[in-house]
Amino acid sequence: MAEKLKIISLGGLNEIGKNLTVYEYGNDIIVVDLGMGFPDTDMYGIDVVIPDVSYLIKNKSKIRGIFLTHGHEDHIGAIPYVIQDINAPIYTTRMTAGLVKLKLDEYRLTDIVDLHTCEAGAVVQAGKFKVEFLHVNHSIADAVAFAITTPVGVVIHTGDFKIDTTPIQGEMIDLARFGELGKKGVLALLADSTNVERPGFTRSEASVGASFDALFKGCEERIIVTTFASNVDRIQQIIDVAARYGRKVAITGRSMENAIRVSTELGYMKVPDGVVVDLNHIKSLPKNKVCIVTTGSQGETMSALSRMAYSTHRQVDIMPGDRIIISASAIPGNESDISSVVNELYRKGAEVVNERTTPLHVSGHACQEELKIIHALTKPKFFIPVHGEQKMLKTHAYLATRMMGMDPRNVIISDIGKVIELTRDSARINGTVTSGQVFVDGNGVGDVGSVVLRDRKHLAEDGMVVVVVAMSSEDGSVVSGPDIVTRGFVYVKESEGLMEELRTVAEEALDRCAAHRTRDWAAIKAAVKDDLSGYLYKKTRRSPMILPVIMEV
Repeated sequence: MAEKLKIISLGGLNEIGKNLTVYEYGNDIIVVDLGMGFPDTDMYGIDVVIPDVSYLIKNKSKIRGIFLTHGHEDHIGAIPYVIQDINAPIYTTRMTAGLVKLKLDEYRLTDIVDLHTCEAGAVVQAGKFKVEFLHVNHSIADAVAFAITTPVGVVIHTGDFKIDTTPIQGEMIDLARFGELGKKGVLALLADSTNVERPGFTRSEASVGASFDALFKGCEERIIVTTFASNVDRIQQIIDVAARYGRKVAITGRSMENAIRVSTELGYMKVPDGVVVDLNHIKSLPKNKVCIVTTGSQGETMSALSRMAYSTHRQVDIMPGDRIIISASAIPGNESDISSVVNELYRKGAEVVNERTTPLHVSGHACQEELKIIHALTKPKFFIPVHGEQKMLKTHAYLATRMMGMDPRNVIISDIGKVIELTRDSARINGTVTSGQVFVDGNGVGDVGSVVLRDRKHLAEDGMVVVVVAMSSEDGSVVSGPDIVTRGFVYVKESEGLMEELRTVAEEALDRCAAHRTRDWAAIKAAVKDDLSGYLYKKTRRSPMILPVIMEV
């Protein structure tokens, strides 16, 4: 019986971020992207969410390579956390490799990772897979799609892309090669669905330059610009316009400094001599000769812009009249954090300009007309929408069937962990593999699960009541207590009456246990907890976490 090509998404479906796609044929596996996601607001204390790679660890002897489309965190962010467990060579372009190396250096993993750099147009043989790098446009330099030749046909995996006819550096997307592949025959297309709900075309990155020019021209105040650190082309435009108007540029924010250093070293950014200066040097310059480029476009708590807003930045204080330019769109879920920072900037007398009032940001993802072009050029037999929430995947399926004429039976909307099996003539979902989310909290990877998160949520919403009692190990009598300690429940000084009532309820529970000659500490704790829980809910309509503590003396 002939082998089937299996395509398994371990992330990036029905969500934004955490992108990871597995291609498997016989005893060979390749992995496309190893991304991370950001925690939801109810994931208390969680720093990063990464895909569950149990399936890859189980099959690590089959993995012939990890192929990265570009250097955004949702496509490379999980590498430091999982690379030791699956230890396979990584293939990617120079800019992405530079950003990956920064991560590996930080985690002291550089020596154990086999990192290969490839240019667009390169072809890598990985077991039974032949992977061709296709140049695409995106909001970061050196982004690529992949044409993956398999024993059953060619699969195109677009990664994140758009069609930019006037890119800041490099060439526009290699549409000719997409067309050549389409003429030869494409078995399946896996395409980015992020902007599929937007009609028309995504504006060119070059269009943002005119907005910067208008904001810099004639401005006599200090200018502070924040944008995504990975958007090298945007930063290049900021530096160019600052130089045009005689301003010196200072950089602040670790990720911004790293991105500029890597992109400059690799030749993706060209900084005019004498324009970039040390942040400490700006204090000696007139306001109208200063431009600060900073991180913090998403209102991140520890970002440079946030620290400026809340007066905790060591070198920069926001002054009345400062022009703050936010050249980024809000990632869903970050709106509240951004709003808080913006309000604080206004409070300090700054002028804040964002994309609501001025065209200061363009997306890196294809809108409907660009997606149609890729569909028309590649003419896939089967289509699998990826990289998006359910509404995006469904809309992309609608575009393929209603607008591009594909047979609905040849369009597959999958989910994380589901196995798509393809032959030359068929495609279907058949089975599942282990998948899901792994939480990273500090140095701990996977040691915080759903039970711990539930407890954290409980503590955050209702607080905690601790009952401390000392009991005799000889006869089980109460030696001291019970004492009541609360955290995040009520302010004790204003609730002394309630504390006394809780103490009485706990004493009654202990007396009841003593009357029944109960010497099982677990049973005593359960009795105290149940009585206090019932009483507190009747009295306050709240359900704090109750922790009875028995000290044996």
